[in-house]
Amino acid sequence: MSTVILYGTETGTGELVSDSIADVLAADHDPSIYDMTDFAVDDLDPSDFVIVVCSTYGEGELPTGALPFADELDANKPDLSGLRFAVFGLGDKVYGDTFNRGGEIMAEMLTKLGATQVGEHGRHDLSSDIKPTTQAAEWAEGIAPLINA
Repeated sequence: MSTVILYGTETGTGELVSDSIADVLAADHDPSIYDMTDFAVDDLDPSDFVIVVCSTYGEGELPTGALPFADELDANKPDLSGLRFAVFGLGDKVYGDTFNRGGEIMAEMLTKLGATQVGEHGRHDLSSDIKPTTQAAEWAEGIAPLINA
């Protein structure tokens, strides 16, 4: 089983967070990291464990970096039965109802196509004093045992 980390970002924080998660998982899971703009939906493999890192843009929308992947999911509607995934979202509580909506949108899209979300849905708040990479590393510690479960 491979661990695939997909990130969708507007400003680059999602990539930094993905690197932090990969550092935690490197010893036991040898993760691969891909920008969602460079990853084809056809490459999703149910035997892989997928971690989605997604920021929120504007008023609760997907970031530019996630749009091609999301559009391809929507157009192709692949059967993702058997695919297991986890989500770490980035957002700012200042935006209230749309806080961390990007990660939620990705989770909804994947589950609608048959994939199963596991573990806690990580949600970083930009307004907090906690660095996103620090919170992501702590979150990854909790996800690591679930990857091969």
